[in-house]
Amino acid sequence: MKTIGLIGGMSWESTAEYYRLLNEFTRDRLGGLHSARCVLYSVDFADIEQLQVQGRWAEAGDALAAAARSLEAAGADMVLICTNTMHKVADTVAAAVSVPLLHLADATAAAVRASGLRRVGLLGTAFTMEQDFYRGRLEAAGLDVTVPAAEGRALVHRVIYEELCRGTIREESRTAYRKVIQDLVSAGAEGIILGCTEIELLVGPEDSPVPLFPTARLHAEAAVTAALAGA
Repeated sequence: MKTIGLIGGMSWESTAEYYRLLNEFTRDRLGGLHSARCVLYSVDFADIEQLQVQGRWAEAGDALAAAARSLEAAGADMVLICTNTMHKVADTVAAAVSVPLLHLADATAAAVRASGLRRVGLLGTAFTMEQDFYRGRLEAAGLDVTVPAAEGRALVHRVIYEELCRGTIREESRTAYRKVIQDLVSAGAEGIILGCTEIELLVGPEDSPVPLFPTARLHAEAAVTAALAGA
């Protein structure tokens, strides 16, 4: 099995899920006591979040590129950025290493296409929902992507940063997310991409009338598939 390199800590709540999922998928594929070969570089999210807010994306990209180089030096055969939002600097990270970067949007788009769906709603941080770096990549893969109205986007973003990234799960926020999802479905969405790795800590299939695409799970599964290729 190849070694999976993880750039995590954004937030550590979802990075912990990545670790669990990687090991579960590996055990399911190989059986017995098998677990994933992986290396984790966990950043301080407080530093990264400030760079996000201040629009200092080049500095954020440099920080994650340095993390990626550390992972490669530690033996990683591939690199994952364990957050949707920071794929805004994916090209910078990919250019910093000689091993592949497994792009989260690519894994997500592949899963949506495999399901036979095309028109999807996208939930995530304001950066992910409103900027082209992620949505545009999904659309380039042939998907028709819609996002919530401004009020819904603000709510989804606030819950991510003020609650989910801090380990807080509130029933009223789950109810609010259900309404946002229903609004997207009413607008024609055939499925919903949980385009922030923390969102799947809050909502699950029972919260949506259409299929959900949990990006951390899809990313981890794609990584295990790549790590076991040729094994």
